[in-house]
Amino acid sequence: MFAYANRLVRVAITLVILLVAMIVAVVLWDYYTASPWTRNGQVRAQVANIAPRVSGQINAVNVQDNQFVHKGDILYVIDPFDFRVKVDIATAAVNERRADLEFKTSQYERRQQIAGVAVSGEEKQQFEAVAEQAEAQYAAALADLRQARINLERTEVRSSINGYVTNLTMRSGDYANAGQVNIQIIDTDSYWVDGYFEETKIHAIKVGDPVRLDLMGFHEPLFGHVESITRGIASNNAATSTQGLPAVDPVYTWVRLAQRIPVRVHIDRVPPDLVLAAGMTTTVTVVSAAGNRRHMSIRDALHHVGDDIQHLVGHR
Repeated sequence: MFAYANRLVRVAITLVILLVAMIVAVVLWDYYTASPWTRNGQVRAQVANIAPRVSGQINAVNVQDNQFVHKGDILYVIDPFDFRVKVDIATAAVNERRADLEFKTSQYERRQQIAGVAVSGEEKQQFEAVAEQAEAQYAAALADLRQARINLERTEVRSSINGYVTNLTMRSGDYANAGQVNIQIIDTDSYWVDGYFEETKIHAIKVGDPVRLDLMGFHEPLFGHVESITRGIASNNAATSTQGLPAVDPVYTWVRLAQRIPVRVHIDRVPPDLVLAAGMTTTVTVVSAAGNRRHMSIRDALHHVGDDIQHLVGHR
């Protein structure tokens, strides 16, 4: 009787251990394989590459590296002397063309007032054409003046966004070339997170899902939501060899690594005391509406485990 009871106890303990092991296996499967989360997340930001619209020597640099600037702030100033001279020349040309237009218009109007055959119709047409030509030249001179004034204003290079100056290397005395980028600003209104999820977890992610973001080195999490899911990544097998043939990498059928698909996450709010920098590493977790980590039910987890086992067996 004692031996029978002892055997029952051992069987019961074994069953309990198996049950606990199964529960632990399901929980670990849910945590590491089934649930939509990844440690492979990175903070991203847009960077404005600012280039001058005119060329010239830089007289003054008004900002420092890593300084915050507002939209419209003057970043640096190009020597305006030559551009002021061009404005003066364009102003003189406008005055000249205005006087010429007034003179030729008055000539045309006087001949229009002469009656009879003293002035022929052909002569009137000639003076009318000359007056119209003078009007066109005056309009062109006004356009040149506007362009000269705009170029003078462009000697003050301003920030187009709110953000931080980054990697500043210019100094007073450098030469700025029109269209050549020489200063970059990180847009503080554009921060987002790219979470690189395994392809096996993409099915559980939907646009609009709430997301928890745990930055490395910070205790307080950030929250956001899924903004979009990337619909394509590069494929090495799409490249061609030197002979124009497709270059296909060998695949070991018993080892299949899941591809990483970028998921763009919008950050709902950035605390003012948080130093957020593009390139930071973060853990990205799709959560419930209450902000808690989502889990699969035991039944669904067992179902997925069975499907994956069959999938692996089918590729052996």
